[in-house]
Amino acid sequence: MALLPQPGDATMASANDSKWQKDAADQNFDYMFKLLIIGNSSVGKTSFLFRYADDSFTSAFVSTVGIDFKVKTVFRQDKRVKLQIWDTAGQERYRTITTAYYRGAMGFILMYDVTNEESFNAVHDWCTQTKTHAWSNACVLLVGNKCDIEESRCVTTRSGEELAKDLGLEFFETSAKENINVKAVFERLVDIICDKMSESLDSDPSLINSQTKGTRLTENTNPQQGGCQC
Repeated sequence: MALLPQPGDATMASANDSKWQKDAADQNFDYMFKLLIIGNSSVGKTSFLFRYADDSFTSAFVSTVGIDFKVKTVFRQDKRVKLQIWDTAGQERYRTITTAYYRGAMGFILMYDVTNEESFNAVHDWCTQTKTHAWSNACVLLVGNKCDIEESRCVTTRSGEELAKDLGLEFFETSAKENINVKAVFERLVDIICDKMSESLDSDPSLINSQTKGTRLTENTNPQQGGCQC
């Protein structure tokens, strides 16, 4: 896992930005979506990302320092979609770094741990972060992770569903360890974004000609088009 140093040292941040620019330059895709996984520390964000991107899982916990990302290309709705999925640190001391990456993100996976009530109670604060730092039309899914650990569960499925309803979000329970609903979460998020992009292009066909391939769904989407938000 690539690491970011403490705020003030931009070395690794620059390296990540260079990796982003290199991926953006590869035009072998129809769309490119920037997605972020956010939530408290230790809710399983890194394991979730590795399960989806590499189909791997390790029980060893290593706290993410700063931010890192993986790239995965998928086919959805007859389109080749490149996903840049950013894994963010949950600790407060890295918040200045991680929120800087919210801009340009088309979708967020807001994750809590069903065995950790504190992470569930923090969901409202994370929603506030997306409202403050992300585009107003960014799509957000609420995910309760570690649903395989039933014996330690302290947040019920009903509680997660009710919170998602209150926030106007779609809801999933997942397990990175048992590979439960991991792929489904990403597929649903990508489908929502694709649907929104199709609606935008239908309402303004000039977007097809005025924006470059692959980048039009990140930097140039009108943020006032409504969308999934907390």
